[in-house]
Amino acid sequence: MDNDGIIEGRNAVMEALRSGVNIDKVFIVKGEVNSTLKHIAGAAKTAGAAVVEVDKRKLDTMSITNSHQGIIAKAAFADYVSIDHIIDTARQKGEEPLIVGCDEISDPHNLGAIKRTCEASGAHGVIIPKRRSAGLSATVAKASSGAIFHVPIARVTNITSAIKELKAKGVWIFAASASGDSSLWESDYKGSTAFVIGSEGTGISRLVSENCDYKVQIPMNGKLSSLNASVSAALFLYEAVRQRHK
Repeated sequence: MDNDGIIEGRNAVMEALRSGVNIDKVFIVKGEVNSTLKHIAGAAKTAGAAVVEVDKRKLDTMSITNSHQGIIAKAAFADYVSIDHIIDTARQKGEEPLIVGCDEISDPHNLGAIKRTCEASGAHGVIIPKRRSAGLSATVAKASSGAIFHVPIARVTNITSAIKELKAKGVWIFAASASGDSSLWESDYKGSTAFVIGSEGTGISRLVSENCDYKVQIPMNGKLSSLNASVSAALFLYEAVRQRHK
């Protein structure tokens, strides 16, 4: 295993899976019809890893050894938990759950910064999707200043299904949206709350937005229309903290 948890080559990836290494993602060369690669992909999916097909040039760029054999895995830097674990952690403390859902935030520095703010504000966990999202890498760990080890993170099939699960458990879902119906300062976050923060480029996806209970906007008084994802998360979290400590 090398930089940022990179594991290269068919035997190395398969042995990592057999030994119980927590694999975050497996990248397989696109269009390759090979029984060995298919077997490894199946084992990775069974282990809970996201399997992504990419072209050979992408693998060549990622490769450290220059001998990837059409497959590269990234090991998770820490363990993932369930949504139930996050909610149970909050309630064991006698607190209403405070959670951040990340809708396809692919920049590991942003995810790390969100984790750091979650730890500082006392939030109980973060939820990310398996695909099109940064995972628990060394880069995220560094950007979080170690918060990666203190704030639980759940990885789900998709954020929409996670929202439905949270709703069933009594959690209210607030989408950070430039077209929100109300202001960040006007909403009530004292109960069980999850904030959904959209991706750096496109914001919250349509389906995710439609499943949230409320769409809330951050007042923007300048010429720009949006803030960095981690800054948006920080504003929402600390408004929740302010309301809960009145």
